[in-house]
Amino acid sequence: MRRASFLIVVLVAFVAMTVIVAVRALLPGGDEMAGRGERVLPVAVAAVPSVEFADVVEALGTARANETVTVTARVTDTISRINFESGQHVAAGAILVELTDTEEAAGLAEARTTQREAQRDLDRTNDLIARAVVPQSRLDEATAALERARARVASIEAQLADRIVRAPFAGIVGLREVSLGGLVRPGDTIARLDDTSRIKLDFTVPERFLSVVSAGMQVAAETSAYPGEVFTGEIAQIDSRIDPVTRSVIIRAEIENLDGRLLPGQLMTVAVRRDVRSHPAVPGAALTRYLDQTFVYVVEETAEGMIARQRSIELGRRAGTMVEVLDGLTAGEQIISEGVHRIRDGAAVEITREMRLGANGVMAGVAAGGSSAAQ
Repeated sequence: MRRASFLIVVLVAFVAMTVIVAVRALLPGGDEMAGRGERVLPVAVAAVPSVEFADVVEALGTARANETVTVTARVTDTISRINFESGQHVAAGAILVELTDTEEAAGLAEARTTQREAQRDLDRTNDLIARAVVPQSRLDEATAALERARARVASIEAQLADRIVRAPFAGIVGLREVSLGGLVRPGDTIARLDDTSRIKLDFTVPERFLSVVSAGMQVAAETSAYPGEVFTGEIAQIDSRIDPVTRSVIIRAEIENLDGRLLPGQLMTVAVRRDVRSHPAVPGAALTRYLDQTFVYVVEETAEGMIARQRSIELGRRAGTMVEVLDGLTAGEQIISEGVHRIRDGAAVEITREMRLGANGVMAGVAAGGSSAAQ
């Protein structure tokens, strides 16, 4: 019984001491008097920056050209001239390929001669009609003959135009797949033409995100071809139906690509950003937690020196190593950025290093004497 009573007393004393320590740690200024008698602790501090945060929906997308077409011939004939090189930028309407047109050119010359003869015959008939030498029916015949000649010329000119393959829009010509003198038929691929001045990025998101995405929202895309580089654009269209199998919807974003670095077919990681906002932010290393509360230590200057004050804050989203602060801090306040496990509320501190915080965390530190120390 004595042994059991002794254990109970020890347990009660331990619990009481734990409660006292916890209460003193939570109460502002609870350790101030004790801290005055303790040694001054060296600390690194940082001014709280304002960082841009957003709610993000992530997906994988495929890059597509703004406009793309397979260049092919309309008629069957041999190639007489090739006016482009693979990878060349061509203007809209530029002649890419010419097909052999010897027979059509001869026919056009004959048709134009016939048209000139019909025009001269019409002129003579008009003169004779004016002098009442020939009847009106002769004028009608001459006019019909001229119209037939003109139609014949237009028909042959259209046949010649079919033997000239032009670029329907400005863009980059892909690999050439024909050779001079080769026979091409309708549907045979001559080359592919892509307008990559603007990239259409198609990606799918689950239907539950339909309520949070809309046209005009900003997107940020990355590709393994350019590690660490972000390409920004905005949502242009949302598909009119949901896939009944995957229960997802296709979203199309557009990204400016004037330098032509992005190519159709590239796999890209897409992040749709909504509710973009700027809030104070702190690095994760500056946070301490107790139960369901989160704290930082704010450095205050008093008559007795620099004092660390524990302050409860409300957190939001995380961006890299920085955490959004919804309430409890304002941008510009100085917080202890490192070694917070050694600090207690009301402890006397000495600033030995000032850190500069960026959107991704600590960038650099400057010693109190003024020398720079890279982190």
